[in-house]
Amino acid sequence: MGIEAPWQRLPPDLAAAMRPRFEDTVRDIADAVTAASPAFRGISDPKFSRDVMTAVTVALERFLDLAGTASPALPPETREVFLGLGAAEAREERGPEVLLAAFRTAARLMMRACGEALAQLRPVSAAELIDLSDAITAFVDELSAGSTEGYSRQLREQAGEGDRLRRQFAELLLRGGAAESVVREAAARIGWAFPDTVVPVLLPPDQARDARFRFGASGIVVERDRDALLLLQSAARASSAGRHAVIGPSLEWARTPEAVRLTELTAELRGSSPEPVFVEDHLATLALRGEPGALAVLRAQRLAPLDSLRPSQRERLLTTLHSWLRHWGARNEVAAELFVHPQTVSYRLKLLRDLLGESLDDPGARFELLLVLAAGGVGASSRVR
Repeated sequence: MGIEAPWQRLPPDLAAAMRPRFEDTVRDIADAVTAASPAFRGISDPKFSRDVMTAVTVALERFLDLAGTASPALPPETREVFLGLGAAEAREERGPEVLLAAFRTAARLMMRACGEALAQLRPVSAAELIDLSDAITAFVDELSAGSTEGYSRQLREQAGEGDRLRRQFAELLLRGGAAESVVREAAARIGWAFPDTVVPVLLPPDQARDARFRFGASGIVVERDRDALLLLQSAARASSAGRHAVIGPSLEWARTPEAVRLTELTAELRGSSPEPVFVEDHLATLALRGEPGALAVLRAQRLAPLDSLRPSQRERLLTTLHSWLRHWGARNEVAAELFVHPQTVSYRLKLLRDLLGESLDDPGARFELLLVLAAGGVGASSRVR
């Protein structure tokens, strides 16, 4: 024997008792569920009010039709109404608890309305009130389950659409050559501010899922055959990418393909250590291997402090710096090569120290300066465009 549906025990005269007050009951429930929720009270859209009235009407009509039957709570057409109700809540970014609280309010009012309607016709026993309460509770649980499924289904659809848009945006950056307006629009669709710069990070493929969770909407993960590529806007956030990460340079969005290539080349240099590797620490090695992109980034980093100078002043200082580095700081030899007084060399070096700071005393930094100047950095703009 099957389990009896709770509404089979409802009195057969319930529908007749409720029909005269049906419209008033629908309006009272719709008003109450709207007033009971702060999230609903602030909505002024007339469509929202109509949707609430429609949902209450459909639910109450169906409940009265169920009285004394063994029918399922929600036939397909009724179920679709509440699937749609849950989906709408997800689209409006209201939590499912708002709708579930509304159902609890509606259940209390349905119980009161049905009890009062029966009591006006005849005496009502305690057993009938218990049966009524059980039936309403079971019925509203079905409504809640339908709306929750609609809510979850909509979230899955939105997540899938979001993933598609994020992949599309990543493809624009990685392919290169896209118009700024196209990239700006694609960024807006995924909730990114227009990316002045992009930082690529290479990760082992098994870290892709963790990266999606850790960086959320602020990062885009592209799974590839041998690795996972994480695209970020913030170099500061990239430093927390985790073990075995290869963290690329922060370049303007239009140079993302170049930044990714440098990151891939650096990955080939890394040893077995699980510690993160930074492309910026290997630019000189890549430049000596003939990688022009590495030389351009290195030049931009090392000579950026001079970018604010007038072109003629910048040229003089770079020429002096190049000679000073080649002559190991011998002031007189620099002066002779440049046909200037030694005091002029001293003055220019003071300006260079003010701009470049301690890097002039660091052997590694001096080597990188000599590298970019010898390769054509003198007189060339160091700005990364």
